[in-house]
Amino acid sequence: MVDPFVPADFAVPLSLEIGGLHLEPLGPEHNERDHAAWMSNIDYIHTLPGFRPGEWEWPTEMTLERNLDDLERHARDFEERVGFTYSVLDGDDVVGCAYIYPSEDSDAGVRSWVRATHAHLDEPLWRAMSEWIASDWPFESVAYAPR
Repeated sequence: MVDPFVPADFAVPLSLEIGGLHLEPLGPEHNERDHAAWMSNIDYIHTLPGFRPGEWEWPTEMTLERNLDDLERHARDFEERVGFTYSVLDGDDVVGCAYIYPSEDSDAGVRSWVRATHAHLDEPLWRAMSEWIASDWPFESVAYAPR
């Protein structure tokens, strides 16, 4: 097992409400909705901080089966407390994701994206996540590209 990213006694938040959006741990149950959300927005996601070409290798096209493998890995990371990925939901619709993982430059690296149809929520998501991490998470320094 890999060393946990957060202390053993830290209660990892399982949800966050942001206006009309809801964050919950990303898992296999989101596969079809998650795949549809990002596959139809690859070009847009590549314009967002943290996802521009050269910043991260994702998103790149993949099959639904490969996406399921990826979601299962994110769920294992969450369970093992080595990284935390949240699905961003508008009702039952997946409209984005938020990632909290170790970073070489700080205690945590955070990235988030929303669909182009929800672009107006990118900055509010960034602000709310920044406040949430500062108030509810055990990190001294966080790398999260400003909007």
